[in-house]
Amino acid sequence: MKFSNPRQLFLLSRVFIIPVIGLVLATLLTACQLVTIDYVFVADSAGSSAGSSGQIQTFAVDSESGALRQGAPTVSSGGVNPVSIAVTGNYYHLYVANAGSNNVAHFSIATNGVLTAKDTVTLAAAPAAVAVNAASNYLYVVSGTTSATLTEYPISIADGTIGAATAQVALTLPSYPGDTIVPTGVDVLANGNNVYVAAYDSSAYNPGGTPTSAANPGWVFGFAVSSSGALTATEGSPYTAGVKPSGIASDPVNRFVYVTDFASNELIGYGIQSGGTLNFLVNGPFKTGNQPSALVIDPRGIYIYLSNSLDSDISGYSIALPTGTPSAVINTTSSAANSTDAQPDAIAIEPALGRFIYTANRLGSSVSGFRLNPNSGAVTETQATPYPTGANPTALVSVPHGNHSVQSVTP
Repeated sequence: MKFSNPRQLFLLSRVFIIPVIGLVLATLLTACQLVTIDYVFVADSAGSSAGSSGQIQTFAVDSESGALRQGAPTVSSGGVNPVSIAVTGNYYHLYVANAGSNNVAHFSIATNGVLTAKDTVTLAAAPAAVAVNAASNYLYVVSGTTSATLTEYPISIADGTIGAATAQVALTLPSYPGDTIVPTGVDVLANGNNVYVAAYDSSAYNPGGTPTSAANPGWVFGFAVSSSGALTATEGSPYTAGVKPSGIASDPVNRFVYVTDFASNELIGYGIQSGGTLNFLVNGPFKTGNQPSALVIDPRGIYIYLSNSLDSDISGYSIALPTGTPSAVINTTSSAANSTDAQPDAIAIEPALGRFIYTANRLGSSVSGFRLNPNSGAVTETQATPYPTGANPTALVSVPHGNHSVQSVTP
């Protein structure tokens, strides 16, 4: 076909060339929408020797597969032996508890995953766990191995700076005030009205030694948070919690609290009553794998996932919404699909859409990844899992970035 008229050539360009350009642009735009990069931050040691400095590694998440790759440069955790990580509700700030140096360090999170060290607070004893409320204005730290304490710090919404402590309460048993309480976890309700601390009585639970107390070993301490930040023990607190609570989490609509019992291989559930009082769920406690170390609840509040330290795997349960009962174990016939690297000590779920689950494997010095089926709760391994980390990772958190929506649940 021959075209000698310039107008014919112009019309040809409109018919063929412009649509092709449009197709290319549409493809590029679609690709931009699909490739959403989230981040996983992992706290571990910079070396293999005891007491080596802590560090935080950044991994970028492939939005389609959940696979991890090295992201922004690794940074110092601001201390030694990091044990817990928390982020603000807006995902702009990260806080890491360093047990070996008795401090909590604050970092800002850039949109490209880069962490920048900001301020640090020093504690009187080693911190065990940290949590931030959804409003991003309070940081909660539990600390101590001989004298347990819950401390509340105000944090600036503008820049995440940690202020002077506004509340501090000792964690003691009224009937056994001289017992040694060891905190293991802290959780804040989504509405910010209550804080709960998991702890055990080492005077009553002393494997390899002689107990010096007849108290129940495991406990959950509950506190109501006033509008000014004051902490008041909830009615009936502390509440019995098996033998050795290891992890604690609440659902996104402030109805239930769950605790893993490391020593009894159980999941303990509580219903949240008026004022934050806890009552045991019926039919509990619920059987888990061996030595459950941590737990996480998906953003919709319908699945619970546990990391089982001794079994080196994760287990999942669907939540019966009317009662809170973990009613069905997921992947019961396919345990191999739930395997992690050695000794998973922490677990996190991607908080935007709840599609991916990750565990920090202390002995494996790695992170294991799983893809979550939102319809069944079943999990499958992500590509190339596990992902190598520094020595002995103990904590991790997932942070969403990009253009996808964040899933939320309201009562």
